[in-house]
Amino acid sequence: MHTLNITTGGMELSRASRALILLHGRGASAEDILSLAGYLNVADAALLAPQATNHTWYPYSFMAPVNENEPWLSSAISIVDQTVNTALKAGIAAANIYFLGFSQGACLTLEYMARYAQQYGGAVAFTGGLIGDQLHTGNYKGDFKQTPVFIGTSDPDFHVPVERVHATTQVLKQMNADVTEKVYPNMGHTISADEITLANRLVFDRSSSTEQ
Repeated sequence: MHTLNITTGGMELSRASRALILLHGRGASAEDILSLAGYLNVADAALLAPQATNHTWYPYSFMAPVNENEPWLSSAISIVDQTVNTALKAGIAAANIYFLGFSQGACLTLEYMARYAQQYGGAVAFTGGLIGDQLHTGNYKGDFKQTPVFIGTSDPDFHVPVERVHATTQVLKQMNADVTEKVYPNMGHTISADEITLANRLVFDRSSSTEQ
């Protein structure tokens, strides 16, 4: 099970105008995902990267039956919620809280947001989808109020079937998220420069989001 262990970066939380919660992939670390922030337009943000116990949020594939990934999955979702609450208690509104995850961290990002949908600042999911052998839409509640979400993925991807990405996009759109999905042929299980560009333009660049 996970304990709350947040690695921080960027602006001090008490002085930041927004917060970015970064969720690492399987086998990686909070420090690994924090290093991505150097490529993102988030100079005004506090960076919060929780660390998964033993470097994994849940033991099996995100496509496994949910009960097989318990109690780790529920614990991981709780860690994300506690991280969100850390930002809220520091005076940062939910509309100024952003999320970013890669692979297992992207799946956890999307699952958390769908369970606790409201107007967030935005989210970036690099190769991920909603969790479960099937989509348990009864778990998903709320209204994203046009929160911008960017999902990028490879086709094929060994870990994340593109069909699940498409299904995830549809669920989030039905919950009133402003989703941009981009599928990259044979990109591999990585993050591309184009994805970084789109993440900045669609989610993190505040001037462009306010002009739309």
